Parts: sequence; structure tokens; C-alpha cells
Amino acid sequence: MEHSTDELVASFFRTKAAAYASPTTVKAWIDSGNQDFVLVDVRLPGGARTWQIPESVAIPATQMGERFNELPKGKMIVLYCWDTWCSLATTAAVVLADHGYRVKELFGGVAAWQVLQLPEERIGESTVRPSPACAC
Repeated sequence: MEHSTDELVASFFRTKAAAYASPTTVKAWIDSGNQDFVLVDVRLPGGARTWQIPESVAIPATQMGERFNELPKGKMIVLYCWDTWCSLATTAAVVLADHGYRVKELFGGVAAWQVLQLPEERIGESTVRPSPACAC
């Protein structure tokens, strides 16, 4: 069956919208006490990872294949990494989706969260934010 370009573009954007949650949406979920999702920081450990979004659990993307069973299957899993050009959250999302999890990616990662000046939770002693050196 042949599809018009307009139909393909519309399908792409519907799929893209279903795959992402905005920082303001996630913040609203946190503020409302929504218990139907788990926020997962998939950034790799290292000096650049000095803070996380409050109420997050940390499972590095490189460990998702071994640790996915630590996450509840009955909840939406919202993954985040550094920014829009980092692929760690996307890589982890594929692993989870392949195991039957409902998954979304936080659009813009921690970069968008920070630009919007949303709450941060410090992890560790460092206050310097070096450029992330990740396997994105």
C-alpha cells in the first residue's frame, strides 16, 4: 500500500510525540504525586554527572540489559540523558521496549531541565560541571 508524503510525516510526528515527555510534563507529574512512572537517569557515571532530577533512579544505559528487571513493568519508564544529541536514553529505551516496558524519553535531557531551571538534586561533592564525556 502506498502512502502519501503527508501521511508519512503525520505518522512520524504522532510516533515522535508518543515517544517523548517534556520536562514541564514530568515536573507536573512529580508535583502531583503521580506514582505511575519511574524516572531513570541513564547517564554514565563520571565527573560530569554531579546532579540528577529529583526522585530519579540511576541505571547507566550500558547496564540496562542486565538491570532492566529492577524497574516495574506496570509503570511508565521515563529515561533521560544529557541532551537532544545524546543517544543513551534512546539506546536504553530500545532495551526496555524489547522487554515489554512502556517507555518515554525526557525530551532534551538534563540540558532542557536545566534551561527551564527545574529542581536539581546533587549527587556527590563536585560543583564543577565539565563537558560530558559519554558514549553518546
